[in-house]
Amino acid sequence: MGRVLRHSSLRTDNVGAVNPTKGATTSSRSRTGRTLPKLVVNSRNLCPKLRVLPRAFFNRDPRVVARELMGKLLVRKEGRTLLAGRIVEAEAYLGLTDPGSHAYRGWTARNAVLFGPPGHAYVYFIYGNHYCTNVSCQREGDPGCVLLRALEPVCGLAEMAALRNLTPAAGRRGAALPDPAPAAGSSALPDFRSRRATELRQLTSGPGRLSQALHITRPADNGKDLCSAASDLFIGSDDAPAPEVTASPRVNVTRAPHDLWRFTITGNPFVSLPRP
Repeated sequence: MGRVLRHSSLRTDNVGAVNPTKGATTSSRSRTGRTLPKLVVNSRNLCPKLRVLPRAFFNRDPRVVARELMGKLLVRKEGRTLLAGRIVEAEAYLGLTDPGSHAYRGWTARNAVLFGPPGHAYVYFIYGNHYCTNVSCQREGDPGCVLLRALEPVCGLAEMAALRNLTPAAGRRGAALPDPAPAAGSSALPDFRSRRATELRQLTSGPGRLSQALHITRPADNGKDLCSAASDLFIGSDDAPAPEVTASPRVNVTRAPHDLWRFTITGNPFVSLPRP
């Protein structure tokens, strides 16, 4: 049973911004019926309110970072198109004191990013078939990270579906899931609210799925700066209201003592299984 936490507000002053222009808004609803935070988008798939999180945000205890990442946006720039998802699930790993962490036994060529400065992507290959995306935390030399476990897809859904090789039927392989057509004369992104949650969960619910949907790989993205507006992969805030957060034990971590270091947006349907 998870423990419900109250998420503190986050200031994002004096950080980089993606080119602002007038746009439309998209939103969705959770299984509880409440409206989830909105992301403003325009015809170029840019997010006018989006601010890249500063490095100081990640220079903290991973448990604090993981909790406060709930509701923030992981963004991939593919040319002039954005692929973006709202972070709804993450886990904290404490480094040298945490048997569940890749850094527990010290520095290796594989985990070197964790010992570097905070706010960088640590990407690793697992089970021989997918990548997991993490962000480094704490000061340089003090390894820690947050594993991103699930996103609520927000922007670039058709491109995500093509990268995941999904059809409209959940879990099937084949032709890409097409974007519903926008309203006549509209330059806004197509509205995906008519899609069933069971279909959309296949895009980014789970660490391997979200990495594939945003085209994240270790060769291309390991060590990438997630705090730079010039990067093609970054984490940002659109000043959405702070969500209610639930803490629960991490998934499939058996070498570490019982913990409550997995954080999820309470009631969000895009959280990976098992739900807290």
